[in-house]
Amino acid sequence: MQWSPRAGEVAGTAVAGLGLGVAALLVDPVGRVLVGGAALLLLGLALRDALVRPRLQTGPDGVTVRALSGGASIPWPRLRARLRTQRRWGLQARTLELEDTADDAVLVVLGRRELGADPALVAQALQAGGAGS
Repeated sequence: MQWSPRAGEVAGTAVAGLGLGVAALLVDPVGRVLVGGAALLLLGLALRDALVRPRLQTGPDGVTVRALSGGASIPWPRLRARLRTQRRWGLQARTLELEDTADDAVLVVLGRRELGADPALVAQALQAGGAGS
């Protein structure tokens, strides 16, 4: 199984970034900096989401998490997958935490946008696949 940001969301982010880029040409100099910065941020986010597909992938040996700096593979026996629910500014936010129990340096936190699915469902699928909780 694999999870990635939804293609429609990636395309929408890129279109919004391009729209802000065009708008940056039409505003005053201070506005160019602000709107241009927002355009670069959205275009960079869309590019990252397009390059690191799939973001999380399972296989017979474990899971692989892709990032711009490379990938991290965690074998099933060493994988701990936890669902964390927090309240931020009155909203409930769920994240999936993946931890390598043998290597304290590997902790990956993924949200709904990065997975393209509810983190609770992904956590259930990983725990059914052999991950600890």
